[in-house]
Amino acid sequence: MSFVLTLIADPARQSLDAALIDAAEAALAEAGASALSRDWLAEGTALDIALEANDPAKAEAALRARLAGAPVDMAIQKPDGRRKKLLLADMDSTIVTSETLDELAAYAGLKDKIAAITARSMNGEIDFATALRERVAMLKGLSADALDKTYAQLELTQGARTLVQTMRQHGAHTALVSGGFTWFTGRVRERCGFHLDRANVLNLEDGVLTGTVAEPILDRDAKLRALNELSAELAIGTEAAVTVGDGANDLAMLKAAGLGVAFRAKPIVAAEARFRVDHTDLTALLYYQGYRKDEMVG
Repeated sequence: MSFVLTLIADPARQSLDAALIDAAEAALAEAGASALSRDWLAEGTALDIALEANDPAKAEAALRARLAGAPVDMAIQKPDGRRKKLLLADMDSTIVTSETLDELAAYAGLKDKIAAITARSMNGEIDFATALRERVAMLKGLSADALDKTYAQLELTQGARTLVQTMRQHGAHTALVSGGFTWFTGRVRERCGFHLDRANVLNLEDGVLTGTVAEPILDRDAKLRALNELSAELAIGTEAAVTVGDGANDLAMLKAAGLGVAFRAKPIVAAEARFRVDHTDLTALLYYQGYRKDEMVG
């Protein structure tokens, strides 16, 4: 069967040089796959290799074993339908570099305590909704000014705006769907150019946090529902969607999408997701879709 292998490197750490590409093609051959042709998406950074393979999972395993230690991301997929019509992205530790609730907790002197709960939740060790309520309750009485201060320090992940803007320019619908809070997602939506955002509502009263979050909680199941609902609205199948996230509450939407990408993800997510980005930035999602560097916006 025909497939395409995409290799992506961070040029600051490792270029896709001849030795690395030859090693990759040798690994493919050992796994019973045949490399047919090469097509540069970005010289030295992103390369498509057309191949024939009876067992793409075996070929990918061989590649990962041969290139272990090299800061290179890779994906093997069918060549048809690579460019997606819908993007659903998680926010915390995906579109932005931090966990906004943890950073907000710093203004209550509780960052370490709350971050420990966040880590367990993102690793799938405790229920997401329960963990969210517990953490928000600890912030009762915190001044709403802390929200402004937290957002002022918020950084976009490299490639975030390029990912959203490029897909929009090529006709895709883009959505930010987060287990965080609308106070942040609305601002990040405008900053990146997403069409819409969905998240939890943090309750405020008289300028302070009440320690509660509006029900129902936007959790793992709600993210999957968002994927299904938006796909139906666009009259496309979920195979025409790309989803990206890092935590256990993202797994359902990652598994249901045609291109579900675990981005610098927690171990349980990286182990279960079909596609991963471990080393490079969010433009990797564009290269996985076959976009060339000169097609990217911003």
